[in-house]
Amino acid sequence: MHVPDGFFNAAVSLSAGVVAAAGVTVCLRGARRELDDRTAPMAGLVAAFIFAVQMLNFPVAAGTSGHLLGGALAAILVGPYTAVLCVAVVLLVQAFFFADGGLTALGVNITLMGVVAVLVAWGVFRLITRSVRGRGAVVAASFVAALISVPATALVFTLLFWIGGTAPIEIGTVAAAMGGVHLLIGIGEGLITAVTVSTVLAVRPDLVYGAREIVAPLVLRGADGDVTVTPGTPGTPGTPVPAAAPRRRSWFLPAGIAAAALLAGGVSFYASSSPDGLERVAEDKGFIGQAADHPLGEQPLADYGDVGGIPVGVAGLIGVGATLAAGGGLFLAVRRRGEDPGPAGERREEASV
Repeated sequence: MHVPDGFFNAAVSLSAGVVAAAGVTVCLRGARRELDDRTAPMAGLVAAFIFAVQMLNFPVAAGTSGHLLGGALAAILVGPYTAVLCVAVVLLVQAFFFADGGLTALGVNITLMGVVAVLVAWGVFRLITRSVRGRGAVVAASFVAALISVPATALVFTLLFWIGGTAPIEIGTVAAAMGGVHLLIGIGEGLITAVTVSTVLAVRPDLVYGAREIVAPLVLRGADGDVTVTPGTPGTPGTPVPAAAPRRRSWFLPAGIAAAALLAGGVSFYASSSPDGLERVAEDKGFIGQAADHPLGEQPLADYGDVGGIPVGVAGLIGVGATLAAGGGLFLAVRRRGEDPGPAGERREEASV
């Protein structure tokens, strides 16, 4: 759902830019409460992973594809404030390096795919997990939250286009088309999100922000006082894991980077070439002609290397590296140094990611 240049008039584009800038500013402050020396690298990895998976368009209907938005996944793994920043970093890399998503529409894209998707997903996720506890509830809530966030974002796009789009539309007809196709895309989003969250819960539950209330800490008493070494296993409050376990899992970060590189560098060759949900609806409803050429559309990496004759896998690897560097640098700068954002403010000696 990368909105191109030309879809919105100047008033809506500027207004969305203000909303996006305000949202990013608020999230820069809020992310400081979510990030520390241990979780900042995880946030960089999440941004790179979202970039990689967004390259993997999957078919959802005849001649239509979809791809991950990533707001729900990021919110559950690293927290809602950090999630908006993750999505913003991905969109910035895509817009400036790959001509994916308009420059004048950057505010619209951050508002929709970052702010709206994260707010809806996190709200649904918290509503479910406050009522039902346990690891299974976290995974199920991840699926539902991700599924709902996609059509909700599509409907907000429709509303904005009705208000300030550059072509007249029948809002009811376009809303039905956008909501319908993005509901199908939302099922794919939900499955990807649930599988990813379940996988991280299985190997590093302490790194899943949305599961922090069901991960019990292991506290070791030492001469200097109580030092928390590692969280316990999800769904079993009060039951610690062996202190050495996380150190055997220090491979998690490089393994995650390798997975993102594999998806972007290899699996991307098999992504669907069909237009995504927004493009398909724009074609069917007659406003695709309003899309303007991207100002950076002639650079070699544009369209993920197609313009410069670069293999999509190579372009994907460059994108993963750029996103990891930009996101990792941002989150390391924002983090609370030497502190862990636990609810009780304990001093923690954490294992490496």
